[in-house]
Amino acid sequence: MHVHLVFVTKCPRGVFNDEMLTRCEEIMRKVCEDFEAELKEFNGERDHVHLLINYPPKAAVSKLVNSLKSVSARPDTAGGTSRPKAGGEFTARINHAIMHGHLQLPSYFSASCGGAPLSIIRTYVEQQQRPL
Repeated sequence: MHVHLVFVTKCPRGVFNDEMLTRCEEIMRKVCEDFEAELKEFNGERDHVHLLINYPPKAAVSKLVNSLKSVSARPDTAGGTSRPKAGGEFTARINHAIMHGHLQLPSYFSASCGGAPLSIIRTYVEQQQRPL
């Protein structure tokens, strides 16, 4: 089964740069592995990220999303988790007054990818205008 996920930052101007997106992808790949899922495609722009994930039927998308967001959304590394948090590595880029302690909005976009050819979705994700 495949799902296309989009997570948006709270800051409308965005905070992501290429280094942050690269680190976020590394961390999210590890989370997917923990769910026996595969991150097929990852990309983003200054204010959002796209993920195309192949996941087993036994994995609940909501639990996968919660794990993905928890390791990438908080700009601090507190919380007792052994997983690295992407936001904690880039606190200099994050304005806590605007973010209120969180990098991403609590909501997200999720779409099942059963109807569209995966090549079309992969191309769409690849064509995001990744910041330098």
